[in-house]
Amino acid sequence: MPKKIPENKHGQNETELQSTIDKLNKMLANVLTYISDEEVEVIDFEYLLDHTDGLRQWWNEYQEANRKKLEDEIKKSLKNLSIKELKEINDKIKSRE
Repeated sequence: MPKKIPENKHGQNETELQSTIDKLNKMLANVLTYISDEEVEVIDFEYLLDHTDGLRQWWNEYQEANRKKLEDEIKKSLKNLSIKELKEINDKIKSRE
C-alpha cells in the first residue's frame, strides 16, 4: 500500500504547497518589478491585478477570507456597545439599503 503524503491545514500535500509557493513568489516578483520601475510614476493597482497572472484571483480570495475575519471581529465588539451606538450603526446600515 502506498504511503499517504501528509497534507497541510489547507488540504495541500508538499507538491501542491510548493506549487502555491512558486506561484506566490512569481506574483510577488512581478509586483516588485512593477513598483520598482523608475518610469512608473503612479502605481496602478488595477493594472497590477490585470497584468499579474493569478493575482486578481488571489486578491479576491484574500479579501473574502479577511471579510469573514472582519465580520467576526465586528460581531464580538457589538456586545460592548451601548444601545445608542447600536442604533446609530443600524441607521447607517439602513441608509445604505
